[in-house]
Amino acid sequence: MAWNKLLAAGALSLFATACVATTPPVDVTRFHNAQDAQIPTGTIAIISSSQATENQTLEQSTYEAAVRQELQRIGFSDPAGDAANGEYVARVSVEQSRLTAGGGRSPVSVGVGGRTGSYGSGVGLGIGINLSGKPKDKIATELSVRITRRDDGQTLWEGRSSVEAKEGSPAAQPGLAAAKLAAALFRDFPGESGTTIRVP
Repeated sequence: MAWNKLLAAGALSLFATACVATTPPVDVTRFHNAQDAQIPTGTIAIISSSQATENQTLEQSTYEAAVRQELQRIGFSDPAGDAANGEYVARVSVEQSRLTAGGGRSPVSVGVGGRTGSYGSGVGLGIGINLSGKPKDKIATELSVRITRRDDGQTLWEGRSSVEAKEGSPAAQPGLAAAKLAAALFRDFPGESGTTIRVP
């Protein structure tokens, strides 16, 4: 597992460094009550309800590594070997869909757990005229994170970030998508509740 985390971190760093300028904008929505009670930082364990196959484990680890990096950036700490006793739990899930030029949508398996939130997703696409041939399908990737307090299970914060990128482009690859989605999701944490913003 430690080796998977190391590989995921390496892939994350490589993609983020080489390709960050080529990524499309990310849509972000957050929900919380931080205006009434601030969210204090502390130790946080990352959990996935994934039923990933062995081949999907690296991809799952890539998204979790991106979330872990952002949580540490905003002041949370990794409980390391004492994950079962972390003050908070961050549940991470990822969903991918293929968007065809004709407007169809079909799921793409990434093996990163079920949805953490109850809200829906989907942004209307505007398809322009392409004289160079058949338009490529797009891959829509959505990262969801829910932060709960371990002692009472209360949800303190949850958010979703999503991006659409042409199939086969760098931005559709797990390393770059994970870095971009996580950075956008935790930008200006906790963010404005209930409002969808677009992060370039």
